[in-house]
Amino acid sequence: MTAHSGKTAIVTGASSGIGGAIAEALARAGFTVFGTSRRTSGNGPAGVSMLPCDVTDDDSVAALVATVISQTGRIDVLVNNAGMGLIGGAEESSIAQVRALFDVNLFGTMRMTNAVLPSMRQRGLGRIINIGSIVGLVPAPYSTHYSATKHALEGYSESLDHEVRAFGIRISLIEPAGTRSSFEQNALVPDVMLPDYDRARADANAQMKEMLGAGDDPKVVADAMLKAVSDARPRRRYTAGKVARQVSLLRRFVPAGMFDKSLRKQLRLPA
Repeated sequence: MTAHSGKTAIVTGASSGIGGAIAEALARAGFTVFGTSRRTSGNGPAGVSMLPCDVTDDDSVAALVATVISQTGRIDVLVNNAGMGLIGGAEESSIAQVRALFDVNLFGTMRMTNAVLPSMRQRGLGRIINIGSIVGLVPAPYSTHYSATKHALEGYSESLDHEVRAFGIRISLIEPAGTRSSFEQNALVPDVMLPDYDRARADANAQMKEMLGAGDDPKVVADAMLKAVSDARPRRRYTAGKVARQVSLLRRFVPAGMFDKSLRKQLRLPA
């Protein structure tokens, strides 16, 4: 039996996939874990209490955090995992659709973070782990707006880490590459379909399905998260999996022109 640590964690988007693996890993590590989804029947990962929460709604977020604090008196770890994708040409999405994507992937993280920071500051400790993506470091053609949310999350997370370090709180990013999940099934469909992008969009969807099918097990991301939670001196970024590490190194050290050419070749885009 796992010894209980006395610590409490919240994991958003924890009903399955990466979020489910993360919630289970924290439970096995001895945390009291509250997982969230927009709608929950109470069923979830083993050892995890599931609660409803819509990260795009201020009142829903506040109610979740109040419930957790009332039951445990503390929040030691927040994992911001809730998110959605969007595949298609950038001009195929209205600004309203892009705003909805940012509301989940970026502003949802900000809402959750703002809601837990007062309690963490009061206790003088806390870890906030944001699940980013390797496409927060590199271009992602035909996932342009999704990539933009992850690039924004990079800047937000690193900047916030400097702000809250004085209160004993640290912020870390996990950067996975392709991970086996239902990501493509939950991705938004562009709301302004243009015939000029039909073939490219179909190719992008096929490549996404192929990449996820051959991707890392969600446990790889959970392992990176546990390292970020347990490291005495946490890094601001943790890549998750071999492909993510390779892409991160290539982005840092390969000349821009060579990287650009390689990216287009890998994505089967015209030279």
